[in-house]
Amino acid sequence: MRLKDDQIGRLAEQVLTALEQRALITPKAERGKILAAMKSAVASDIRQEAELEKDAERLLEQTLRSMGGGAGIDQQKMLRMVKEKLAKERKIVL
Repeated sequence: MRLKDDQIGRLAEQVLTALEQRALITPKAERGKILAAMKSAVASDIRQEAELEKDAERLLEQTLRSMGGGAGIDQQKMLRMVKEKLAKERKIVL
């Protein structure tokens, strides 16, 4: 899922507000710094997942080519399996 920067900002703001209201955290830094760190973490995660998706598609394409086109194979299911395998190898939580 591709989120725009302003969407990531709103998400971070809502999460931080909810955590504070429920007294689940006690901030030890300025709110702006916390929000910036949260935005950075979410954006980084989105970039990693996009890279993973591209790599999975590339690997699937190579595999299908080596199999002579892969007729009769559910490509979406195979893509999901390749993506899950790469995520596990790279220790990325999907």
